[in-house]
Amino acid sequence: QQSDETVLENEGRQQVMKTLRTILGIVAFGFSIVLAQEQPSFVNFNHLDHLTETIQFYGDTVSIVHIYSNYPDYHWVDAKESGPEGIACVDDAARAAVVYLRHYELTKNESSLAKAKSLLKFVIKMQTDDGDFYNFIFADHTINRDGKTSFKSFGWWAARGVWSMSLGYRVLKEVDPQFADLLKNRITLSIPHVEKLMKKHGEVRTAGQLRIPQWLLYDSGADVTSELILGLTEYYRATNDERVRVLIKKLSDGLMVMQEGNAATFPHGLHRSWETMWHMWGNGQTQALAYAGNICNDTAMIRSAEIEAQDFYSRLLIQGFAKELDVANPEMKSEYEQIAYAVRPMAVGLIRLYEATRNLLYLKMAGLTASWFFGNNILQQSMFDAENGRCFDGITDSHTINKNSGAESTIEALHTFVELEQYPA
Repeated sequence: QQSDETVLENEGRQQVMKTLRTILGIVAFGFSIVLAQEQPSFVNFNHLDHLTETIQFYGDTVSIVHIYSNYPDYHWVDAKESGPEGIACVDDAARAAVVYLRHYELTKNESSLAKAKSLLKFVIKMQTDDGDFYNFIFADHTINRDGKTSFKSFGWWAARGVWSMSLGYRVLKEVDPQFADLLKNRITLSIPHVEKLMKKHGEVRTAGQLRIPQWLLYDSGADVTSELILGLTEYYRATNDERVRVLIKKLSDGLMVMQEGNAATFPHGLHRSWETMWHMWGNGQTQALAYAGNICNDTAMIRSAEIEAQDFYSRLLIQGFAKELDVANPEMKSEYEQIAYAVRPMAVGLIRLYEATRNLLYLKMAGLTASWFFGNNILQQSMFDAENGRCFDGITDSHTINKNSGAESTIEALHTFVELEQYPA
């Protein structure tokens, strides 16, 4: 016999999914009218091209992506929020390279391949010979070596650098073996940093009733570790390196420790982002677990992703998106700002979950998630200018759109569309 808790969980999940299927039916009917007229691709690189500049950089010709551009003229704007940061960074160049690489892989567009390679050259130049990364460059094209968002380290910008180089290696090893070998050599410089994290594998501290693994980036950074896992998974897919598969598995164990609740129990299967906090932006654990689980044939990873999708993502789709929540203190929560970097991990995560399970519901949920860009949001206004390829920087509150359009917003929107347009459903 099922326990009372299991019965409640199943009943809760059935009720949530019934509500979600009703919404999906209504939305599908509405969009079927729009889509009856064949739509062109939403993948418009015009604004990203505007943000991109080709420069001479430490003996090579590379591409950078200017970090901000502001309404109404959308000229380039430097980053200054955390002290003097610079004009461009690995964070954005690496993410743009991922988008262009996937666009090339899916469409064989040679222009996207060339743009990806030029961006990857910049990423390579920002990696040190011991596998760490710097992040920002200044207007004079020198590296910011001391800024708190740029110092030599193995964290956010390193995870994104490894992701872009690993995808680059997998995509390029047949079409440009020489450049692919360069990428492989640079990736191997970073592997020891991941292995160093494993010295704490299995160590868990507690905050109240919450378990906090100590072997992720920044001790418990499940959000940033998810992007590292995506990179390692691309590398494993290309090499079948057993050592890397073990690292993926151990890092994924840490992500799963950060998962809480189920359909009937708060916080309903979400993966915490860091320590006791959940935030929607950059929370790519379902994307990472579904993809890595599929490539590594690990059902536990896929199941963890399914729990978040069925029990938590369904609630976000029904009740509306949010910014962050302290799981240890549920009253500490906020709804805004809502941004593209919150939508992409969820939408693409659901696509990866479909690819791992072939459950068509996840594709429909992915489409509903991405409809945030086209007016299915609190303001009922489009966040994406399809004519110019601009994505606005966010919904600031229940009345206001931030009409600036920087690199992150534009790249994350394009990433979502590149992946979505594979699947009519």
